[in-house]
Amino acid sequence: MLTRIDHIGIACFDLDATVEFYRATYGFEVFHSEVNDEQGVREAMLKINGTSDGGASYLQLLEPTREDSAVGKWLAKNGEGVHHIAFGTADVDADSEAIRDKGVRVLYDEPRRGSMESRITFLHPKDCHGVLTELVTAAGQHGGAAAPTGSGPVQDPQDH
Repeated sequence: MLTRIDHIGIACFDLDATVEFYRATYGFEVFHSEVNDEQGVREAMLKINGTSDGGASYLQLLEPTREDSAVGKWLAKNGEGVHHIAFGTADVDADSEAIRDKGVRVLYDEPRRGSMESRITFLHPKDCHGVLTELVTAAGQHGGAAAPTGSGPVQDPQDH
């Protein structure tokens, strides 16, 4: 089941300025950065603690690359701030099914590729007391294969 807090996702308008704030204020450095075209975001993972083998905790800073992305829509409605919390799991497939069986809406039919080749899915915030919740299996766990990009329907929890 869920083993730890993997990361806290923070939506921002200017990724570079936000990275600089966390670097200058807290000393956090960028561990990984990428553009996720499918999700329409540019992101930076700032490592807080732990090891890089699936045991670390991060801040994930997210800047939309498109206004129509889920993060872009969220920023337009809410402004900058905490977007989601992500829990680590050794088996995102099994845990998302178990959670779905308890009546919680899982937003992807199949887990997708996330940051750093992880496998991810999201739980609907209306079923999680207002919190958009992500489940993450780090690369190298549960076979280490990332889910194919584009698997399952793209759903924006704000549309539900």
